[in-house]
Amino acid sequence: MKEVRILIAEPYDVVRRGIRMLLETRPGWVVVAEVADGREAVKQARQLQPDVIVLEIGIPKLNGLDAMRQIRQDSPQSKVLIFTREESEFLVYEAIAAGAAGYLFKSDKEQELVSAVEAVLRHKSFFTPRVSRMLLDHYRRLHSGLIEPVAQKELSPREREILQLVAEGMSTKEIAGILNVSAKTVETHRANIMHKLNFRSLAELVRYAIRNRIITP
Repeated sequence: MKEVRILIAEPYDVVRRGIRMLLETRPGWVVVAEVADGREAVKQARQLQPDVIVLEIGIPKLNGLDAMRQIRQDSPQSKVLIFTREESEFLVYEAIAAGAAGYLFKSDKEQELVSAVEAVLRHKSFFTPRVSRMLLDHYRRLHSGLIEPVAQKELSPREREILQLVAEGMSTKEIAGILNVSAKTVETHRANIMHKLNFRSLAELVRYAIRNRIITP
């Protein structure tokens, strides 16, 4: 039996333990790493090249959508399965567009998570009926003009990373340490972000990050 290697990216210890216990009841399924933030998820995915990544969208330091975009580049064979508390049709739509192989909510029955992993291992997508309805409703309303696409200003991936870290309340020094760059580089990026978005205060930046699902309140 081929071993199935799984990475769990989830900010809460108790949830990670629960996911591990559930998945490792299956013969041959092994959790090779547990991480609590998006940046570490990208790093571990690159190093370990897992078969499946169970990922929470509302994860700190690098949100699930941006983390998934990097993972899809660094570890394209890894199947990313979104397992989240964020029950938003916008996030469902964005996650699928970013390359998610499956999407389910933490309010779903726990057996759904096992079924989702089994499906993506067979190279099939997995969406619960509720997720499928949300996706279809969003698609219909978007293309009928009832809702407008979320207009995001053109920030670079690095600027989005710094935007999230600033919005999460980290200092310039802390951000420089996380990204392994100089404080001056962080300050330059932050100034560029404020200029591009035409913001004058941190409060405006935080509201933008929440509105565009870069962080979750």
